[in-house]
Amino acid sequence: MPNAWNKRCFAKGEDPKDIIDNAPHKIDVELYSSRQPHMVLETDCGYGYYDQDGKLTLATKSVAVYRHQSQIARGIGVAPSRIRVIQNNMGATFGYKTAPTNEHYLAIAVIASGRPCYMRLNMKEHNQRTPKRSPFLMHIRAAADEKGKLLGVEQNWWVDHGPCSESANDLTNKGGQFFFAPYAYDNMRATGYTVWTNHRWSAAFRAYGSPQTYWGCETAMDILANECGIDPFDFREMNLLEWEPFTANPRGQFPSGYAPEVFPLPAMMKKARPVYEDMKRKAKELSTDKVKYGVGVSCSIYNSNDDGADEAYSNIELTKDGVTIYNTWEEHGQGAEVGCIGTAMEALKPLGLHMDQFKLVLSDTSLAPNSGAAAASRSQVMVGNAIVDSCNQLLDAMRKPDGTYRTYDEMVADNIPTLYKGYTQARVQHKDGTTEVCSGNDKDTGIGRPFGFHMFAVNLAMVSVNVENGKAHCEKFVLVGDVGKINNRLVVDGQQYGGVAQGIGYALTEDFLDESKYNNFITMGFPYIKDIPDDIELIHFETPRPLGPFGASGTGEMPMSGPHVAVCNAIHDACGARIYTIPAIPSRVLEAIKAAKEKK
Repeated sequence: MPNAWNKRCFAKGEDPKDIIDNAPHKIDVELYSSRQPHMVLETDCGYGYYDQDGKLTLATKSVAVYRHQSQIARGIGVAPSRIRVIQNNMGATFGYKTAPTNEHYLAIAVIASGRPCYMRLNMKEHNQRTPKRSPFLMHIRAAADEKGKLLGVEQNWWVDHGPCSESANDLTNKGGQFFFAPYAYDNMRATGYTVWTNHRWSAAFRAYGSPQTYWGCETAMDILANECGIDPFDFREMNLLEWEPFTANPRGQFPSGYAPEVFPLPAMMKKARPVYEDMKRKAKELSTDKVKYGVGVSCSIYNSNDDGADEAYSNIELTKDGVTIYNTWEEHGQGAEVGCIGTAMEALKPLGLHMDQFKLVLSDTSLAPNSGAAAASRSQVMVGNAIVDSCNQLLDAMRKPDGTYRTYDEMVADNIPTLYKGYTQARVQHKDGTTEVCSGNDKDTGIGRPFGFHMFAVNLAMVSVNVENGKAHCEKFVLVGDVGKINNRLVVDGQQYGGVAQGIGYALTEDFLDESKYNNFITMGFPYIKDIPDDIELIHFETPRPLGPFGASGTGEMPMSGPHVAVCNAIHDACGARIYTIPAIPSRVLEAIKAAKEKK
């Protein structure tokens, strides 16, 4: 394929080709995920001007202010140090604004006119011009022994990234980093390709790469469970990663050959089992000749730091009235402000500060240090640890010999600095307590330690299928999730409800094909309120992360990684229709029902 410009390889154990060929239970499937549109309520907008220091200033929806400063500099012919990016309050991004979509246009307009400029797209322009989630085409083979234990897995995947290369390496990596990630197996080969196409350009979307990857491997797990004659829940539980902390993991690929920092999935599955069995009973009771009910399950894991040696800075300043926090934890609806204050309040507990004594100076490249992008579910961990570092420095400076703390006036009188600069890097921990900075993946084997922090989910969906018209509807959804110690429960609940809703839309309705037709929410398949069930249950686990701020991990992307697979697995459980391409629109469901009948 001449347009395949990037190749990523992952290998573990023996080449599984012959193992799969000769196994008692084996599958060979091809799956395709959709070009999901972000469908935010606020279109691209922003304004630009020259500030009092003569800097080219851009106030936009950026969730990566320092990244955009450097990304557009060469193209517009202005040094990064002479560009100022400020994040506006915004109506969500779900990740597309890690890409510069209007910053360069604003900059050029200001340079050309010498005057302040404003830009706002209408909804049609916005939907046509902004990037979408990259589709994956996946060819997966997998095998199990007589008892249903995984023997080997194999995958080739192709990423349709449109005409641009932005962040494509990381995205394509996800196809190997999370391939059959929750499970134990000795032998694996997986090769991914990034492909240039003349389709819509692609950029980050919540859970970046994992919804596509889990669409492949969690569907394959269901198919293999059926091949083995084992209940899909039981099949997953019996094949979970054989976890040993702080080690290279002898059984299982995740992550990239090494054990994650915690592995709560076995306990989560035990918690989920009675819920699953109850949903199965209800599905059986509700089913009629016309409307069949079924229950699906999926497991998923996602990272909470950028690949490799991720880093973040955050400063804190003691003031007469309290403290001021400076960083670029960009707020795009996920709870950045609450995250900053909650983390700092915990770190500064000895001072007994109230919430109204915290002032935030966020996401302005001229006022705040570089904390990195609000992406990869990294902010609570990375910016959080930098906040803790700065707070610890401040406490050390304020502490008197008797253990009490100096006031602001005493600090000034004693000529002690009141501003402290926090810093952190993503690290993994060893058995002896030492740590090392996260590293990337080896280009030939995929082995590495790219992530120090992870999130875990067990997804359960009950779905009804009208077998006459093919309409599938999610009736109930249960998410058993572990994001470490929770900073603010309302924020976590909001993220998880939203992620589940997006996952249901991804499964059943959402896509972006012809730009001349798919330019409004209706044609792109935005789920109506009646399409999302009122019956969504969240069950929180809180396994402390050894290196997370007060045991926390990230939150935002875990609930979007796997719910769509549980929904489509439930369609199969309901009526025997196996979906290989999402979304599972009625015509595809009817085709799958017909194929299932012919197979019998």
